[in-house]
Amino acid sequence: MLRLKKVAITGGLASGKSSVGRFLKELGAYVVSADEIVHQLLNPTTNLGHQIINLLGHDVVKNGQFDRSAIAAKVFKDPQLLHSYEQIVHPAVRAETQRQYKLAQEQQPREPYKLFVAEIPLLFESGDTAFYDAIIVVDTDPKIARERFIQATGHTAEEFARRMQRQLSPSEKLQKADYILHNDGDLTELKNQVTKLYNTLISSE
Repeated sequence: MLRLKKVAITGGLASGKSSVGRFLKELGAYVVSADEIVHQLLNPTTNLGHQIINLLGHDVVKNGQFDRSAIAAKVFKDPQLLHSYEQIVHPAVRAETQRQYKLAQEQQPREPYKLFVAEIPLLFESGDTAFYDAIIVVDTDPKIARERFIQATGHTAEEFARRMQRQLSPSEKLQKADYILHNDGDLTELKNQVTKLYNTLISSE
C-alpha cells in the first residue's frame, strides 16, 4: 500500500489555516479539517454526543442538534470545563483523522494523492504531533488576525484574546514548525507560498 506523507497545518486564530488547506487540496492533496470533523461528530444521538450532554447539559441541544455557539459560550468561559470538553472531543477527532488517512491510502483516485493533510488548530495542545511527518505553521500578524476574526465571526476583540489564551503563543508554535507560511498579505501571495511548499513536500519523499 502506498504510504502517503502526513502533513499537519496549524496556527493561531484567523491565521489562514483553512485557506492553506484549500490551496493544498486544489494542488492534489487529500485534506481533512479537525473543525469539520467535530461538526460531523457533534450529534446528540451518538455516544460522543451523550458524553457532551452529560458534561454541558441539555441546553446545548436545540431542535435536535447541538448549538455550537451555546457550547462555545459555556466552555470558553470556564477553563476546567473546556479541558473536560477537549478530553472528550480530541480523541474522537484523532480517531477519525486516522481513519481518513487509511481511506486516502486505500481509495486512490486516477491521479494518486501525494500528500495527506490535516488542518488542526490545536495540534500542539492536543499532543498529536507524533502522527505527522511534517508540521506547517501559518503565521499572521496578531493585529491582522484579530481583525479577520472579528470580521468573520462578529465576536469581540476580547473574545479573540480569550480564545488565544488557551493556545500556545504564536512564537512557541513557530519554534515547533517544520515549515512556516507567512500570511500578512493577500490570498495570491499565500497561494504562491503554498504552491512552492507543496512542491517541496512531494519532492522530499
